[in-house]
Amino acid sequence: MADLYAVDVSMNLAATVPDAVLCELRRHLGHEGTSDGLAEDADDYLLWADRGPARRIGGVLVGELIRTGRGWALTVRQEVHAEVMEQVDALIETLAFHSATEGVVGQIRFYEDEVPDLLLTRSGELERVSLSRLPESKL
Repeated sequence: MADLYAVDVSMNLAATVPDAVLCELRRHLGHEGTSDGLAEDADDYLLWADRGPARRIGGVLVGELIRTGRGWALTVRQEVHAEVMEQVDALIETLAFHSATEGVVGQIRFYEDEVPDLLLTRSGELERVSLSRLPESKL
């Protein structure tokens, strides 16, 4: 049994996202180079850099950040090990602060579970809602 999570994030980021946040996001997406030109630390795990077929959650692993007329569009679908989920949560919280998307921006699911937790942004605050704890009449 693996301790993996399926992490899906889709949000628009404001045009005012600081360069430091974009640089960190690009690094975790596996884009080469950083704005300061420093090489990445070999021990620093890239959270969203995997691409190709997913091993446990099915489908494809992706991570894209694209400039738009209003800011940035981000889509991520990754298998993430439990040991780095704290870092993933922190990154998503940072992005939620700069999100131009209100409401659902993603989901996180332990790969063996059927029901995910939803990720919502409200006025720059991230909220994680467990759907498995909702009464069946609300599903």
